[in-house]
Amino acid sequence: MRSMLALLLITTALPATSAIAQDAAAVPAGPNRLFTGEDLFALEQAADPQISPDGSVIAYVRQSADIMTDRLRSTIWLVDARTGAQSPLVAGPGNHSRPRWSPDGRRLAFVSAVDGKAPQLFVRWLGSGETARITGLPDSPSDLAWSPAGDRIAFVMTVPGAPAKLGNAPAKPEGAAWAEPLEVIDRVTYRADGGGNIKAGYDHLFLVPADGGAPQQLTFGAVNDAGPLSWTPDGKRILFGAVRSADWEREPNNSEIYAVDVASGSVTALTSRYGPDFAPVVSPDGRQIAWLGYADKRASNANDELSVMSIDGTGARTLTAGLDRSIDGAVWAKDSRSLIISYDDHGVKQVARVSLDGRVTTVVRGLAGGGLDRPYSGGSFSVSNGGRIAYSGGTAAHPADVYVSNGGAGTRLTALNEAMLARKTLAPVRQMNLRAPDGTAIEAWLATPPGYVEGRRVPLILEIHGGPHSAYGPSFSTDVQLYAAGGYAVLYVNPRGSTSYGAGFANLIDKKYPGGDYDDLIAAVDAAIAMGVADPDNLFVTGGSGGGVLTAWIVGKTDRFKAAATQKPVINWISEALTMDNTGFTSRYWFSKEPWEDPMAYWNRSPLSLVGNVKTPTMVVVGAEDYRTPVSESEQYYAALQIRGVPTALVKLPGASHGGFTARPSQSAAKASAILAWFEKYRVKPKAN
Repeated sequence: MRSMLALLLITTALPATSAIAQDAAAVPAGPNRLFTGEDLFALEQAADPQISPDGSVIAYVRQSADIMTDRLRSTIWLVDARTGAQSPLVAGPGNHSRPRWSPDGRRLAFVSAVDGKAPQLFVRWLGSGETARITGLPDSPSDLAWSPAGDRIAFVMTVPGAPAKLGNAPAKPEGAAWAEPLEVIDRVTYRADGGGNIKAGYDHLFLVPADGGAPQQLTFGAVNDAGPLSWTPDGKRILFGAVRSADWEREPNNSEIYAVDVASGSVTALTSRYGPDFAPVVSPDGRQIAWLGYADKRASNANDELSVMSIDGTGARTLTAGLDRSIDGAVWAKDSRSLIISYDDHGVKQVARVSLDGRVTTVVRGLAGGGLDRPYSGGSFSVSNGGRIAYSGGTAAHPADVYVSNGGAGTRLTALNEAMLARKTLAPVRQMNLRAPDGTAIEAWLATPPGYVEGRRVPLILEIHGGPHSAYGPSFSTDVQLYAAGGYAVLYVNPRGSTSYGAGFANLIDKKYPGGDYDDLIAAVDAAIAMGVADPDNLFVTGGSGGGVLTAWIVGKTDRFKAAATQKPVINWISEALTMDNTGFTSRYWFSKEPWEDPMAYWNRSPLSLVGNVKTPTMVVVGAEDYRTPVSESEQYYAALQIRGVPTALVKLPGASHGGFTARPSQSAAKASAILAWFEKYRVKPKAN
């Protein structure tokens, strides 16, 4: 739920024509065939595939870029699960998302936002093709859940509240131009990255008739309730996750599973352990509840485990403790005897079946989806009543498409970028398996420039993922392709601390990040040099968020890199801990004490402590509205580099948050171009004969 120089022994290095790279191979070179920033506007990807109950049709969200508004746009399409034939369901102006099938498969609920108005809930009758707007809400409905009878839809929505107030201003004369009223803040978490200051109000559950009518609020109070939602088969109760304790603001990670009685509104807690418990799913026979969570021991990383309990909350037991992977989705099989789950494994998301005795059987691998700029793992799935699985899948050579599986190898149903990418020569990607100096096994991927000839050394960019608890994998990445098109090999690594390798591997950096992950990254660079690909005199480094931390840490530890670009970094852990949006997280999970109790622990792990060593020309890049690693972090580092006389530049993306750093295609392309331009200033050019 929470959601960072010995020669290496290279155990495996797949050639450029490996399975990972086959989709990109054998494209003849020609004019304008390299991947460019303009191509970001032509890319599409599939997300949120929802298969119909009978398994015949898949509704999915088709994401594309609007070049006139420089915004991503989402539409809803239907694809035949047998033939792959497509048709648009909702493709008009605006953004359309969250398709959810009614239990009988005859209707589809979805959310649409048009002309800047609040998103509303709609229902499409598939037989007649008619669509009705079901709600007229002041805010966006989320976490849609049909009742078992198909007569009602539950959802979560923010209920506005009165802002905090202290004192009274004088009465303003009519027509006078006065200053805005005082803004009084009294919440622990008062702003959110991507949303700005949090408006007064709380999230609660609602019900609305599936054919329209007045919404009914089900839960109340000065707490936030959250989806996903799950109905009991008799339609009498809805299960959800929430932190409803009196100290909920200071214990945001201590959620429980609750059941609300639809008739009376009474709310009952079904779990009680310390830690996050969320995403409940009631079995089709109504006898059991599965959910995700873990016992919080304040480690920097913990696996979300799949557990089950009786419908009354008794007999709780964990099913996936032996899997040692973090579960991010679970659906009951129709017979209530097993669940279909998804989790990341070695940088790749997969779907598996887990029986009630804990046996796990892989069903399909290769899920993909999420942001296009960097090669993070991702993807989602859904399951029909008969067990057919729809999922979003992709490779290093193509963004996510819709796939379907009957329990074996998946069939690709869409090819959203086939025509566009056929005109491009993409960078092939190979996998590297190596060992760090202390013997720890590390996985990495290496993209080489289009047309690369084996044995020729080229400049190398080390690209570091954020988190630090996240994972890269063999997924499509516009940054990787743009860097490679510029003539660079691109190395991206899952150092210790990365997810998808087990809790032990992730927690090798617990309370000591950055640390040994630095050695893993440098080791991977040495491995790329030993392979004969990387030019040791032309090394560059960049990364965002947790990767920005490590970029700044690296240039404080070594002068091997010709130039660096640290993106949205944390530079000073004390200032970050007290200015980030999720106040309390850093000091609780990444350090053992509060900043004022042990300031040197924070300082010793802050890249700012090493700035006196930095000689590497280092550019600093940040979103102008970043509240996760606030802009002040980047500004501190830029100022320190300027004071020391280290070549630097500060690049801000106007209007961009931390999570929305590359949400606008023009900014994503411009950011990558700026980094390349910075590196080109310091790239050692071959000497003329």
